[in-house]
Order: sequence, then structure tokens, then C-alpha cells
Amino acid sequence: MKFKISRDALVPVASVLAALAIGAILIAAQGHSPLEVYKVLIVKGFQSTAGLQATLSKAGILIMSGLAITFGLRAGLFNIGAQGQVLSGALAFTYIGYRVHGLPIWIHLPFALLVGALFGALVGGFAGYLKATRGVHEVISTIMLNSIMAAVVDYLTQNQFRLKSQPNTRTPDILHSARLPHIFGFPTGFIVAVILAVVVGWIFRKSTVGFELDTVGKNRNAAWYAGISVKKSIVLGMLISGAIAGFTGGMFSAETTGYFVPAFYSGIGFDGITIALLGRANPIAIIPGAIFIGGMRSAQSAIQFQAGVSPDIINLLLALVLFFATAPLIAKMIKSNAKSITTTSGWGS
Repeated sequence: MKFKISRDALVPVASVLAALAIGAILIAAQGHSPLEVYKVLIVKGFQSTAGLQATLSKAGILIMSGLAITFGLRAGLFNIGAQGQVLSGALAFTYIGYRVHGLPIWIHLPFALLVGALFGALVGGFAGYLKATRGVHEVISTIMLNSIMAAVVDYLTQNQFRLKSQPNTRTPDILHSARLPHIFGFPTGFIVAVILAVVVGWIFRKSTVGFELDTVGKNRNAAWYAGISVKKSIVLGMLISGAIAGFTGGMFSAETTGYFVPAFYSGIGFDGITIALLGRANPIAIIPGAIFIGGMRSAQSAIQFQAGVSPDIINLLLALVLFFATAPLIAKMIKSNAKSITTTSGWGS
């Protein structure tokens, strides 16, 4: 019996292996044992009970962040601004979490998460509106919105939302009615993230909205010819992408931090880009990649104390994974552009 391995499955695996191989060379060049470092990663990230809980908790956030990027990619949009949307959603969730009193958890928690998703949607939807009506590329607008939102949340956290009794810049703690409980020690956020991945997968496989967004992402001219509103799809794609990112920020506050400090959310949106590209924009395929990277993140501090290696090696490995995962896409894009230039060049050009 012959087994055929698809390229979509081979590229992520090859990307991880190539990144680990280069990482091993760099670790050895610093006088450390790559096997020892990778052993710490495995033991601290996956073998111990506490490590596995931390891994799955981080993986849940990474899955949701990856889904935010994936939703945009499937609609033909590269949402670089998930980080700003995560920040806005997290701060909005935290404010509702500590400000609104007297609600039971089954009302308070969903309501706060909904508000967080709404604020993320507003930021993402604004970039989609600029793209649809003014032709502003979403990469440019979302990068700028990342900086804008970071400045806004910093200002609000240092002033209006600051907990005055603390010397550090942070908000008050959210109420217990807005905290996400664990189920027998198992991170509930991971369960929510897997369910959300299944829902997003169903949207693109079965729903009319998902079909229209997918069609626009693959070929906007064909979508327009088929009667699909391209502008509406662009706005809707960025709106939902931002909503998932805002929801991600709220979930991180509800399960992990319990209050808002901007630095705690650093990198969540950018890790989502790696997750989405590693999973080839497949909502289900991003789950194993998120678990793998979640394990690396949870063992990051242990590498420094047990193996004597800078924890920045994890950031380097993730950068290498992102590079190798996107290299085939970039090569295909360059080849397509070169072919287009060749076929359109002539005496009249």
C-alpha cells in the first residue's frame, strides 16, 4: 500500500525540522548541547503535568490568534494588525470584567468576551473599510493601527484605567464572575479554541458566507463576475478576523492574567501569523502547530535556568519556522509575477 503525503502537510513538518536543525547548529556554536536544550523543551513543555497544562493554555490562545489570521487569509487579506486588535479586545474585556458588578458568571463572562470581540472587530473592520473604499492595502493600515492601538491602550492603562494603589501600571483585577474556570485542572480556553477552530472550518466548508469569502480570496475578478460583492467581503473578512483577535485578548485576560498590563500581551498577534502560515490557513491544521509552539513558549524560561541558553533561542526558532513555511509561497508569488511580466511584455510595452 502506498501512502501519499500532500504538500500542505509536508511543508509545515519540513519547516519545523529545518528550523530545529539550524537551531541545533547555533546552539552548538555557543558551546551548549542541542540535545540537552531540546530535551528540556520536551520535558518542560509536554511531559510534566504542570508543563502540559501551561502548554495547552498557551496553545489555546495561539489557536485563536492563528484563526484570526487564517480568517483574513482565506478572504485574501493579510491581517498583520492582530496584535493591536488583541490589545483593544483585552483592555475592553478587562474593563467590563472589573467595572460591571452583580452579574452571574454565565452572563458576565460571555458579555465581557463579546465586548472584547466587538472592539477587535472595530479595529479590524476599519482597516477593511479603508481597503474596500480607498484601496489602502491592509498590511499598511494594520501595521499603523498596531502602533496606534498600542499607544491608546498604554495611555488608558496609565491614566483612566490605572489601579491607583499599585506602583506599576495595571488595571484592577477582574471579578471572579469574569474569570474563565479550569475543568479538573484542564485549561478551558483550549477547549473553546478547538471548538472555535471547528466552527471556522465549518463556515468555510458549508456556509454561503464562507464560500463567498473563500471565492474572493482565491480570485476577486471571478467572485465579482459571479455576483459576489467584493467590497462587502473585504470588510466582512477583516471585521470577523478582528473580532476573533479581540476575543483572543479577552480569553487571555479571563484565563491567564486576570488584569491588564500591555506587556503581558506582547507577541500574541504576531505568533498567530506563524501559526496560520504553518497550518497553511487551514482552521483544523493550525491546532497541532499551536500545541507545538505553545510547548516551546511554556518551556522558554526553563531553557535559560536548566540548559544555560538564552530564551531568545525560542524566538529565533519561531522566526526560522516562519521563514521556511512562507518560502514556498514567496517563491510561487515571484514566479507568478515573473511569468506575468514575460507574457505581457512586447513591442508595445
